[in-house]
Amino acid sequence: MALTLQMNRGLSQCKNYHWIKGHWPAIHNALHHPVLYGSSYRRPGVPPDNTALWKKIDFSFTNGLKNLKKHLGLMMKEAADHLKGPEGKPLRNYLLEQTDVVWEFRRPEDLQNWVVSSDAEIGGKSQAFLKLGNNNQTALFYGVLNSEVPRDGETKHSGYCTLRSKARKGSFNRVLPYDWSKFNTLHLRVRGDGRPWMVNIQSEMYFSANWDDLYNYFLYTRGGPYWQDVKIPLSKFFMTSRGRIQDGQYPLWPDKITTLGFTLGDRADGPFQLEIDFIGLCRDEAHTEEFAYELYKSPPL
Repeated sequence: MALTLQMNRGLSQCKNYHWIKGHWPAIHNALHHPVLYGSSYRRPGVPPDNTALWKKIDFSFTNGLKNLKKHLGLMMKEAADHLKGPEGKPLRNYLLEQTDVVWEFRRPEDLQNWVVSSDAEIGGKSQAFLKLGNNNQTALFYGVLNSEVPRDGETKHSGYCTLRSKARKGSFNRVLPYDWSKFNTLHLRVRGDGRPWMVNIQSEMYFSANWDDLYNYFLYTRGGPYWQDVKIPLSKFFMTSRGRIQDGQYPLWPDKITTLGFTLGDRADGPFQLEIDFIGLCRDEAHTEEFAYELYKSPPL
């Protein structure tokens, strides 16, 4: 967006030679080294990557044809599913459906839909791993939490591990959000070690200022050998931005869900594990709450 504004201003004032001469370094840097949102972070001590964006693109004609064939096939499948019914299901089944299992872990391929991260990306010492559990029927997220702050002179806090699902992609790499509008409760079957976790849900955002917004709620595991079925109403999720609870709260958009994740950051150094059987949704007819938190209206200007 900043690049577009600079180019528009430059076009509107291109007749002014002194203006071009004074602003040419900024225009040159914007054209050859554009800053993309989400990629501006640089780990302390790592030199910046000044490679031009166009040099990172692979202009392979063979790969282009192969990808075009792949995405055209996906587009045809999406069109056939749309004609069949919502989300590729017959309309009758879609309307009568009361539960739905979104993620389960029965094959190694199921783990490819998830991303593991930790403070090791910013120089921390935590470690996190993901593998199939016993009898290949569950997913085991485990590792070691370490809240020691790296000595780089810039990082102030450390000590977190995160498991997050990948966004579902359609033809031509379009993000296909999940439609959970007919459900009102998140259903998890987990087995933890007694630690408190944070469940994170992200919905599709249209403005760059909201790309860091997440909806969170707490998951308290009991520990021990027994499984626990956790049901969290979607109305209980509160909005945060970069870990900070926002004063202005807004309900979650259940028809625009992109990712779901789990975060551990209780500052209790040591090993951890969270075993997940499935992640699903259900509709609780007894739950009629729309949103659990107060909504503040901005005063008129």
